[in-house]
Amino acid sequence: MKNILYILLMFLPFQLSAQQKLSGIVNDEQGKPLDAATITISQNGQVISSQLADLGKFILTGLNQSPYQLSVSLLGYKPALRTFNLPKDSLNIMLLSDSKQLKEVAITYTKPTVERKIDRVVFNVENSIIASGGTAWDALNKAPGVKTTNDGGVTANNKGVTVYLDGKPVRLSGDDLAAYLQSIPSDNISKIEVMPNPSSKYEAQGGAVIDIISKKIKSDGFNAGLNTGYTRGQLNRYTGSGIFNYRKNKLNIFGTYSYSDRDIKRDLSQYTIFQTPSSYAYWDMNKISISGSKVNNYTAGADYNLTDNQVVGVLVTGNNSVNTGSSTALTNIYNNYHNSPDSVLHTNSTNGGNANQYSFNLNYKAKLDSSGKSLNVDMDYSPYTRNNTQLLNNLTYLPDGSLGSAPYHTSFPATQKINIWSGKIDYEYKPGKIWSMESGLKYTSTVSENQFDFYNNAGAVPVLDPSKSDQFKYTENTAAGYTSITGAFGKWNFKGGLRAEYTTTKGLSLSLDSINVNKYLRIFPTAFVTYKASENSEFGFNYSKRIFRPDYRQLNPAKSYSSPYNYWSGNPFLRPAIINSFQLSYTLHQNYTFSGVYTQINDLASNVTVQDNVNKTFYDTQQNIGSIKDLGTELSSIHHPASWWEINNTAQGYLRTQNSDQPGNTYNNRQFYFYLRTDHAFTIDKNSGLKAELSAWYNSAVEQGTLRIAKTYDLSTGISKQVFNKQGTIKFSAADLLYSNPYRISIHNEGQNNGIYQKNDTRTFTVSFSYKLGKNVTAARQRTTASEEERKRAN
Repeated sequence: MKNILYILLMFLPFQLSAQQKLSGIVNDEQGKPLDAATITISQNGQVISSQLADLGKFILTGLNQSPYQLSVSLLGYKPALRTFNLPKDSLNIMLLSDSKQLKEVAITYTKPTVERKIDRVVFNVENSIIASGGTAWDALNKAPGVKTTNDGGVTANNKGVTVYLDGKPVRLSGDDLAAYLQSIPSDNISKIEVMPNPSSKYEAQGGAVIDIISKKIKSDGFNAGLNTGYTRGQLNRYTGSGIFNYRKNKLNIFGTYSYSDRDIKRDLSQYTIFQTPSSYAYWDMNKISISGSKVNNYTAGADYNLTDNQVVGVLVTGNNSVNTGSSTALTNIYNNYHNSPDSVLHTNSTNGGNANQYSFNLNYKAKLDSSGKSLNVDMDYSPYTRNNTQLLNNLTYLPDGSLGSAPYHTSFPATQKINIWSGKIDYEYKPGKIWSMESGLKYTSTVSENQFDFYNNAGAVPVLDPSKSDQFKYTENTAAGYTSITGAFGKWNFKGGLRAEYTTTKGLSLSLDSINVNKYLRIFPTAFVTYKASENSEFGFNYSKRIFRPDYRQLNPAKSYSSPYNYWSGNPFLRPAIINSFQLSYTLHQNYTFSGVYTQINDLASNVTVQDNVNKTFYDTQQNIGSIKDLGTELSSIHHPASWWEINNTAQGYLRTQNSDQPGNTYNNRQFYFYLRTDHAFTIDKNSGLKAELSAWYNSAVEQGTLRIAKTYDLSTGISKQVFNKQGTIKFSAADLLYSNPYRISIHNEGQNNGIYQKNDTRTFTVSFSYKLGKNVTAARQRTTASEEERKRAN
C-alpha cells in the first residue's frame, strides 16, 4: 500500500501542473463580497462547469490557454459577462443592483425533519424537538426504523448496524457504545443518516450503516455555539456543550467539548424455572440497579489549505469517562410448587472504573482537476483502555432467618487495552462523460488484550482463583480494496461496486488453553439501479452483501458474575455472519415509496442462554444460531395536510423464517412481525419560531433465535420557541409518556424456561437551551478516518 501511495503522491504534481487555475471574487458596488452568486464558465458556447461563490470567492480549475466566457448572476443584481484568456492572475467582478427587481426578497427554506432518499433516510436532528436536549443515543432512538436496546444493541430495518460519527465508524459496542453516545449532546448533531444497504465505499462490517453528522460552524472569523440540557427520569441527567470555529484565509481551527453527568435507575424482574422429571424449582429475582457516569468528550482539529486544491488536516478526539454502579437483588426460591420461599438470596453488587478512548488522525485531500478527480489519504492511531472492578456479595437465608450456605464474597478486577493502527487511500476519477469511479485501499491492525481476575474475599485477605480468571488476547488484521462506478443513461441511473477484504484473526485464551486462528477472503458486491418512468414515478433495485464480525466482548471467554449461580461469558470460536439484502422499490410523486425486501443472515452470532436444571445454574453466552430469512414490505409517505403541518409515516411488515441445528439450541419456526411509526411536525407561529412535534411508534413481538422479544411502543412530544432574535432556542420534550418501552424477553426451548422484564427509565422530561454566536452552523466536513471501524467492536 505504501508503494501505491508514493506513486500517487509522485504523480500528483504532474496532475496539478498539467492544467491552470484562476481565482476571483464577486463584489457589489460598495465592494462587499456577494455570497452564493452563480459562476458559470463556458467555452465555444458550451457550458463547462458551474459553481456558487463562497462569501464572494470562487476558484476555476482545469483550464488551458483557450479563451473562456464567464457569466455571473445573482437575484437582485444585473448579470455580468466576461471573456478572458490565460494566463491571468485573478478576476474581480462587480455586480450592479437591478432596480427593476424587488428591493427585498426573503426566501426561506426549512429542511423537513425526515428526508427519504434513494439510498438512505435522513433524520434532521437539529429540526427535531423531541430529539433535542438529550444525547446522541436518545436521538438515535428517534430516527425512523432505528431501534435500540438497554444493552447497547442497535438495529436499522431489522439489521445490525455499524454506527459512524462524521463518516468515521465508532469502534465500540454494547454498553460502551451506549455510554459513548450518551456523552454527546444531541444539540451538537446536525442529522442522522440511515443506510440499510450501504455502497462498497463503506466498510463491509455491519448489516446497515448509521452515520451521525455533527454540527460545525462554517463562517469566517471566530464563531461559537453553546448548548445545555436537563433531563428528569427517575433520576437526574445533565448535559452541556460548546462548539467553536476560527476560519481565516487558509487556516481553519475547530473543536467541540461536552460534559455529561447521568444517573439512570433500572428495575429488573427475572424468573427461571429449573425442572427435571423428579424436581421443580421457581427462582424469582427482583433487582434495582443504579448506574452513573461522568463523561468529558472533546474534539480538536485544524485544516490548512496548502493550495486552492489541496488541504491537510489533523483531528484529535477524546472521551474520558468515570463510571459507577450499584445493584440490590432479592431472589425468592420456591421448590416443588411451595407457596412460600424455601430460601432467599440477598445479592449486592458495586462497581466502578474508567474508560479512556482517543483517536489521532492525519488527513490529506487534493482536488486534481475540474472533472472530479480527487485523492484522499488518512492515517490513524486509536488507543482504548478500560478498567473496572466489581464487588459481589451474596447471602442465602432460610425461612427461619438462618444462613443456608456460607457467605459469597468476591471481586472481579478487569482491564482491557486495544490499539488500532490503520491507513487508507481513496481516489475518485471520471473515465468518461457519463461514468464516475472511486477506488480505495485500506489496511487495519488491531490488538486487544483483556485481563480478568477472580478473587475470593471470604477471608481476611482476597485470594486469587486462577481457575475462574482469564487472560484473553485477540489480534485481527484486515486488508481491503474496493472499486465503485456510477453512471446515468437517459432515464436509467446505475451504481455498482465490489469490495474485497482479507482477514486474519487469532484468539488466545489462557483459561481455556486454546488458540483459535481464522483466515478468510470475502468479496462484497453492491448494486443500485433506478429507472425514472416519468416525472412523478421511479422504480429502483438494490443489492448488497455484507459481513457482521463478532465484537471483542462476544469473543472474550472470561466469566462476568451477577450471582453465584448466574454469569455471562463470551465465545472465542464465533464465526462472522454473512448478510445478503435485496430491495425492489417504487416511488410516486417523491412522497410515497413502496418496497419489497428480502434479507438473509447466515451464522448470526447472538445471545443464548444455558440452563442447568440439575445444578440450578444459569448463564448467558454467544453462539452462531443458524439462519434468519426476512421477506417483507416497507411503506413510507410524506404528507402536508396544511402549510403548517407535516406528517411522515412508516410501515414495515416481515415474514421471518428461522432454523438452527445447534446441539441444545435447535428450532425451526416462522413468524410475522411489523413496525409502525408516525411523526408530526407543527409550525404554530412562523414569525416567532414556535413549533411542536408528536411522535408515536409500535414494534410488534419478534423472535430472534430462541429469544422471544415482546412488543414495545412509544409516544413522545415536544415544543420549541426561538428567542434572542432567533439566535437562541428553548425546547421542552417528554419521551415515552406511556412508559411502554421496556425490555421483555422470554425463552422456552429444550428444557429452558426463563425470562426477564426490565424498565429502563425511558419516560423522561427534558428542557434545553441552545445559543448561536455567529452566522451559520452546519454539518461538519466529513473525514472518514481509517481506524474507526475496529473501535466499533471494542468493549
